[in-house]
Amino acid sequence: MQEDVFKMYLDEVEGIESLSPDENRMLAEKLSAGHESVKDRLIEGNLRTVLLMVQDYLGRGVLAGDLVQEANMALVVAVREYRSELGGFDEFLEEQVRKALLAAVEEQSREEKTAEKMVDRVNTLKDLSRDMAEELGREATVEELARRMELTADEIRDIMKMTLDAMSVMGE
Repeated sequence: MQEDVFKMYLDEVEGIESLSPDENRMLAEKLSAGHESVKDRLIEGNLRTVLLMVQDYLGRGVLAGDLVQEANMALVVAVREYRSELGGFDEFLEEQVRKALLAAVEEQSREEKTAEKMVDRVNTLKDLSRDMAEELGREATVEELARRMELTADEIRDIMKMTLDAMSVMGE
């Protein structure tokens, strides 16, 4: 599905004329000189360039549409913030887009690791709760579970709440 969205966007962008290196340089110079009127053309003319950069980040855990959105936002910001003293526009654009794409990939990775930790905690709590019920002959209290897991009672309640929320979303 995400490949289809990416392909549709690529097809759309194909209809927009890219800038030649000379045109890109000339528009960047005009922008640096204060000609705000070139911004739209500089953005449109670099959409395909940005999409080529996006392709390097496909398959790294972030949806293609999200990568395109991040790259396009970085393109807009690069055009807005570019000044000739920052160096060549092409290099500045590439640096901004790659920073944004890398940040998106890293954020996704952090979110996945956090989710994995939560699943581990939920599973540990479930197993511990079952074991303590057998051991005690009754359900363990939140405080007892917290002591065994070396967490606070509030952290145990949060884990329990997330488990219940997940079950209600799944319709169990």
